[in-house]
Amino acid sequence: MKALLSKAVGGPETLVVEDIADPEAGAGQLLVSVRACAVNYPDVLIIEDKYQVKPPRPFSPGGEIAGVVEAIGPGVTGWQVGDRVVAVPGSGGMRQKVLIPAEKAFKLPENRDFAEGAALLLTYATTIHALVDRGGLKAGETLLVLGAAGGVGLAAVELGKALGARVVAAVSSEEKAEAVRRAGADDVVIYGRAPFDRDQSKALADAFKQAVGPDGANVIYDPVGGDYCEPALRAIAWEGRYLVIGFPAGIPKLPLNLTLLKSCDVRGVFWGAFAARDPEANRANVARLFALWEDGKIAPRVTGRFPLERAGDAIAQMAARKVIGKLVVDIGD
Repeated sequence: MKALLSKAVGGPETLVVEDIADPEAGAGQLLVSVRACAVNYPDVLIIEDKYQVKPPRPFSPGGEIAGVVEAIGPGVTGWQVGDRVVAVPGSGGMRQKVLIPAEKAFKLPENRDFAEGAALLLTYATTIHALVDRGGLKAGETLLVLGAAGGVGLAAVELGKALGARVVAAVSSEEKAEAVRRAGADDVVIYGRAPFDRDQSKALADAFKQAVGPDGANVIYDPVGGDYCEPALRAIAWEGRYLVIGFPAGIPKLPLNLTLLKSCDVRGVFWGAFAARDPEANRANVARLFALWEDGKIAPRVTGRFPLERAGDAIAQMAARKVIGKLVVDIGD
């Protein structure tokens, strides 16, 4: 089978497509013929050895896949060859066949295509865990979403609206602003490119405050980090919840006096660890996502598709932070 491989530490240009041996399903495993693999920011980090998980080389990037069950290992129940499946292997998805623990796989509805399926779990499951489990977002509250035009950002806009919140989306361009408005954002802040000096940081804080209103944002969803963190935190409500999702703009240094003044919480969101520690709660969240998807309240936005041979280009686009929605690598027919 063909696989995109990281054989040395580096950027997307170091990735190569090679033929490797087909895997065989072991106990408790599904062998999945991959049809599509979504691209996410961890794919940028993992090939540079900057992600918290460092698989041994050679490995394939690709953290979420959709495909068809080709073989079933001993001890697996509830699955048949030919079943359509979505899963989050964490890495290894950008190859023609991948092994998935059966308990971590979910059945893809027949009326959904593989590209949509591949683009669902990582972003939306992260976000529903963030907003519901960690953020306690309630109907009528105000949600501020940073990086709102990316995969997790758009998921936060949609899920925030589905949960009854007023959603303020922050993005870096008018093109991205249009995308978040189409996703249901009630208001939009367009910010400049960091780094910010003191005056620019204050101006952004003022823009956030104006958009969220005088009571502040009850929940802030931050998948960006860097110099965007402090201005957003200055716009938080009394007893607000600041959700830490990721750091493509850098790991911020938070002035803790702001948390005292607003009596607010800063809460980390590590969906992968949550799913491993509490798989039943994660399954309940995913079931809720499928119901919202069926009702048309959420919809993965696949904005670019690449063949396996050009998967490195997709990862490079993600690294440049130019992506609106989700990119998907098409792998099988």
